[in-house]
Amino acid sequence: MGVLSELLTFIFFVLIGLEIREGLTKPKDALLPGLCALSGMIVPAIIFISLRTGANSWAVAMPTDVALAIAALSLLGKRVNPSVRLFLLTLAVADDFFSLVVIGIFFRHQLHIASATYTLGAATLGALLPFRTQLIKWLSPATTFVVIPIYIWINLLSHLNFSLATNKISVALILSRVVGKVVGITFAAWVFTRFTQLQLPQGLNLKEVVGVGTLAGMGLTVSIVIAEITLTTQDELGQVRIGLFISALISGVCGALWLRFTSDGVG
Repeated sequence: MGVLSELLTFIFFVLIGLEIREGLTKPKDALLPGLCALSGMIVPAIIFISLRTGANSWAVAMPTDVALAIAALSLLGKRVNPSVRLFLLTLAVADDFFSLVVIGIFFRHQLHIASATYTLGAATLGALLPFRTQLIKWLSPATTFVVIPIYIWINLLSHLNFSLATNKISVALILSRVVGKVVGITFAAWVFTRFTQLQLPQGLNLKEVVGVGTLAGMGLTVSIVIAEITLTTQDELGQVRIGLFISALISGVCGALWLRFTSDGVG
């Protein structure tokens, strides 16, 4: 990674740390979205591994890009139930937390000092900073509209190779994200609300959770960071990039359309 890319990654992971720490202030409300997030990470990883790509990139299939998902959701305006946005945000924060755990446990040996500083170190700093609400209010739009677009351009869009779209890693990543995310999240929501005392937030129904799970298939920023850490060849990295790009497009369009016709909206 270049210096600019590392700086952007650092800012993004500081925001992740801030959001995770802020989310922990209401752990009860985050329990069901957290369980759904965990299931929505495990299922894509299992699908990716079962397709036997031979690449050490299974964790790339796991993270959700909250900025992209919320952007796709915002296009629907008031047609979407406000509970959908809150559930998606809470799920994405939990997803970020579990992504950090995955990086710290499974890929710690591949993290050199610099990359550990601008990922795990930055998230830790964010979690420890005071005035979290104010910092999130300022940093979130700056990250969404400046940091992430520049990062995605530098590390993804400027390197896209559509000739790799049908290669094994690309196809595995598309299938694991587009199918695995929605299946994992929806299944967990159904199981835990049916067989435990956990309930969906008031006003949210299972059909809308399907839409949230579909949007969660959009994963670029954290996934690219994991790919940069875990992959050693440019060919594999190229397949991951195009796989992430296509899966984000499919997930965003399908999720937005699903919610457009199933969400109760407001007023």
